[in-house]
Amino acid sequence: MIKLVVALIVIGVMVRLAWKLLNWAWLKPKKLEKWLREEGFDGTPYKLLIGDFIQQAKMMKESRLKASPITHDITPLVMPFDHHIVKTYGKRSYLWFGPVPRVFIMDPQLIKDIFLRPFDFEKPHPDPLRDSIVGGIVTAEGEKWHKERQIINPAFLLKHIQNMFPLIILSCNSMIEKWEKLTLRGGLTEVDVCPFIDNLAGDVISRTAFGSCYEEGHVIFRILREQTEYAIENIVMIFLPGGRSIPTRANRKYKDNEKELQAILRKIIDKRNKSLKIGEDSCDDLLGTLLKSNAKAMEGNGVGMSLEDVIEECKTFYNAGSETTSRLIAWTMVCLCLHPEWQIKARQEVQEVFGSRELDFESLKQLKIVTMILNEVLRLYPPVVMVTRATTKETELGNMMMPAGIQIAIPILEIHHDREIWGEDASEFKPERFTNGIGDATKDRGSHSFLPFTGGPRICIGQNFAMVEAKVAIVKILQRFSFELSPSYKHSLTPVFTLTPNFGVHVVLRTI
Repeated sequence: MIKLVVALIVIGVMVRLAWKLLNWAWLKPKKLEKWLREEGFDGTPYKLLIGDFIQQAKMMKESRLKASPITHDITPLVMPFDHHIVKTYGKRSYLWFGPVPRVFIMDPQLIKDIFLRPFDFEKPHPDPLRDSIVGGIVTAEGEKWHKERQIINPAFLLKHIQNMFPLIILSCNSMIEKWEKLTLRGGLTEVDVCPFIDNLAGDVISRTAFGSCYEEGHVIFRILREQTEYAIENIVMIFLPGGRSIPTRANRKYKDNEKELQAILRKIIDKRNKSLKIGEDSCDDLLGTLLKSNAKAMEGNGVGMSLEDVIEECKTFYNAGSETTSRLIAWTMVCLCLHPEWQIKARQEVQEVFGSRELDFESLKQLKIVTMILNEVLRLYPPVVMVTRATTKETELGNMMMPAGIQIAIPILEIHHDREIWGEDASEFKPERFTNGIGDATKDRGSHSFLPFTGGPRICIGQNFAMVEAKVAIVKILQRFSFELSPSYKHSLTPVFTLTPNFGVHVVLRTI
């Protein structure tokens, strides 16, 4: 009798598990597919478990293996399968991310609605690749995100960025000195500027985040760059259940690095916290401002960030901050090489504003042409090409009802190149679009048609910091060098964490 009961229980459990598996792998996706079609969306038919993975991977691999003609019309190169879906099925389309439908939303008003409702449209969780690279407020949700955003926000106010301005100047001068040494003999040299710009961004974050501890900051920067490489190397494994526990070389190195990183950051944070408690720390770097804001929150309502939370934010300073800015500077150099008339205009403006004197924070506001150029680069080459959100319950969006269990994709790159939004010259480099600012450039298209830093309450907290650093770097480069693309430059791009030039940016630098 007992054996019969046990057997019935086992059979019941197995049937229940089988039903759950069948529902997850087939019944639910087919139900969502029907729902989406009834709401007016169109897309590929669902394929059991794999969805569109094979075709997507194939098209991406083909795109990465070849350099394209030099063009700003990069959407088919960077997002080949997504672009194919939108082109084939229209703007109300979807694809299959395994058994989960990913719906494209390209209407600026609907995008605005999504961004303004972060508690209804959260980021998809888990995302193994993203979670291996960034954390903190980038991945936090709900009240945790709201609390941490309030605590971190003071660190990125303009007054604090102004205090850190001399450190940004110092880092940029260091890079320029290295380039001057390279051009010392003949007045010109061919160089891949990407490693220099990456190091510049890391140096800026090291100095502005950790102040006097910036040497340790450089170690942190090195480790985090390695972590990204190991995550990408192990990309198939990390998407498997328990894949992080498989003892591959990349997994072992990733775990060793994580231990070293945690130890360094704990030591820095503990030291700064002790200095703050006895009133000896008056530094206005990012970490100091964050710790002061956190202490104030703890005193006010007893709710603040844990040591682990602060460590995650320090990592985010690097991964989000340095990558975004370095890519902006690199793509700006590419665009100014391809459009030398704008390089001349920008250099003339720099000469009028600064002459031969050192830069100052307030005068950056006078750089109208440089700002127009940076905005156009951000439009054509946005650091993040797509953001995704997820529904956990049936949710209204515009005149539609979005079912629970779908992903919503906002294809920023596609939107920035959309001819219906920006005109027939959408894929051309025309900084004059922004002559009267971003508001005027987007007023007839909706405020959420220009999204280099996303939008809404979750807009990139470091956008002002990134723009100041990029302006300083470009001004410094224009003051000392003219530049053109080298014949060895290959126009090939990959959206890793940010939009990355696969083969670097090889240019010919000439001293002025």
